[in-house]
Amino acid sequence: MKKRSELQEKDLQYIFHPCAQMKDFEENPPLVITKGEGVYLIDEEGKRYMDCISSWWVNLFGHANPRINQVVMEQIHDLEHVIFASFSHKPAIELAEALVEVLPQGINKFLFADNGSSCIEMALKLSFQYHLQTGNPQKTKFISLENAYHGETIGALGVGDVDIFTQTYRPLIKEGRKVRVPYLDNTKSDEEFAAYEEECIQELKKLIENSHHEIACMIVEPMVQGAAGMLMYSANYLKQVRKLTKQYNIHLIDDEIAMGFGRTGKMFACEHAGITPDIMCLAKGLSSGYYPIAMACITTDIFNAFYADYKEGKSFLHSHTYSGNPLGCRVAVEVLRIFREENILAMVQEKGEYLQTKMEELFQGREYVKSYRRMGMIGAIELHDIPGQERMGRKIAALALEKGVLIRPIGNIVYFMPPYIITKGEIDTMLEVCKVSMEEYIEQIKK
Repeated sequence: MKKRSELQEKDLQYIFHPCAQMKDFEENPPLVITKGEGVYLIDEEGKRYMDCISSWWVNLFGHANPRINQVVMEQIHDLEHVIFASFSHKPAIELAEALVEVLPQGINKFLFADNGSSCIEMALKLSFQYHLQTGNPQKTKFISLENAYHGETIGALGVGDVDIFTQTYRPLIKEGRKVRVPYLDNTKSDEEFAAYEEECIQELKKLIENSHHEIACMIVEPMVQGAAGMLMYSANYLKQVRKLTKQYNIHLIDDEIAMGFGRTGKMFACEHAGITPDIMCLAKGLSSGYYPIAMACITTDIFNAFYADYKEGKSFLHSHTYSGNPLGCRVAVEVLRIFREENILAMVQEKGEYLQTKMEELFQGREYVKSYRRMGMIGAIELHDIPGQERMGRKIAALALEKGVLIRPIGNIVYFMPPYIITKGEIDTMLEVCKVSMEEYIEQIKK
């Protein structure tokens, strides 16, 4: 085992890392990153790693992006932070105005938070309080999809369905209803899939018809469920969800935290279905990884339910210290300008198609590959279960990291969500290292 550096020793002495078992670091301590440069991370020894997960799905335009660096330097000299409860500032106003131009028509009011989970909490509370204040106090239930992930705060866990996150906290959680999802499945014929999808739609319809009087909202990850293993479903299903929720006065909360800002090939994933939700949650790519910022985006109808004389008690009393932080807002404005001025969506479309072609070349027909899938700039490869083997994805990701490529596992799945600036040559390297690491792992367990 390689000797730990002084910084690694201090890290393990003091730091409790998120979403990790600290004992695992006894064998492989966290890499200490000292610099970011485009799609690469550079550790304290100068080794470069291709960041093929966009540092937890946030980095769209590369590390140390010159345009974003410049606006940070400009803004930090003007205003770093101000209480947002009764003050405002130009970056927040410009951001709201810019978002109206790119969001689905009708989404035109904005609340600010500083992370995705808190934004989900905000959305759930908005929906509940809206119904309370518009004559439907019995609407207190939430619906979400099976295998859903919406964050790790207590309210967000209630609409989540990934056991590894929820099981410990079940005594604390207010569980929502979960519904089946017709995942895209290339083992089914078109006719079989259509029947399967219709069955799921009818199940949802029956639930809503029977219980709509008590359901406040339905929350979805549009098109792709990230933490479930990049599971994908059709635009038609999302369209039917919107139709049913609208028919029965149930808010549709569209969790675009991971899939928004071009990741699926559209600016926002809900555009694949041509729908307008009641509430949209944005974070991650909103600041391209520079600052913690999140936004709940709502309709005028929802806003009006809270607009009243103070004595009526209809205020939405939900706040965060760093709500509307000027640095984060200024960065987000620049992110939207980069999308517009550098034709980012066309870039995502072209590179996404290239990613698909290369995945087919390298992984189709491999005996160890159960399936692979891709949407926009998201790719996932699922391995067959192998008796006696656990945490297969983690072991493959560790082998890839040794070769200078950062991918991340979810069970038997390894996935990639690289920055949009990745070149086709770098996509080739990413996939080749992934393939070689899988083959190396398979050879190891055969011995």
